[in-house]
Amino acid sequence: MRANRRTDTKPELALRRALHSRGYRYRKDYRLDLDGGKRVRPDIAFTARRVAVFVDGCFWHCCPEHGSKPAVNVGYWDPKLRRNVERDRAADTALLAAGWAVVRVWEHEPIETAVAAVLAALGRSPAALGRSPAALDRSKPDSPAPAP
Repeated sequence: MRANRRTDTKPELALRRALHSRGYRYRKDYRLDLDGGKRVRPDIAFTARRVAVFVDGCFWHCCPEHGSKPAVNVGYWDPKLRRNVERDRAADTALLAAGWAVVRVWEHEPIETAVAAVLAALGRSPAALGRSPAALDRSKPDSPAPAP
């Protein structure tokens, strides 16, 4: 498993290239130390707008469309893949509690769809709306930012 990359995968590079060509600047594989000692490393982090982007591989994160279950050594692979998904959900929860927006993109999604999802999150992030993360009520649709 040494050859399995943690960063700079082809889908991640394609998304970063597309975002960079549109003028967006970000941190890659940036460690976020959240409250309670929780550490999260999003693939792409927009720190000023508090948006974390993860590009998930279909196998490693159990994609419902393309994720395959190994038939050999099931006792090893099932818990390992289940822990990956549980870790993803825990990271999402910690980031949301800290006021970050989370975008998860599957590796099989077209790049245009992935870019649109990231741009939508950037447009509705607390920093983009001119409000503090605590003031953002996620149960209601976002309203436009007040005029300055």
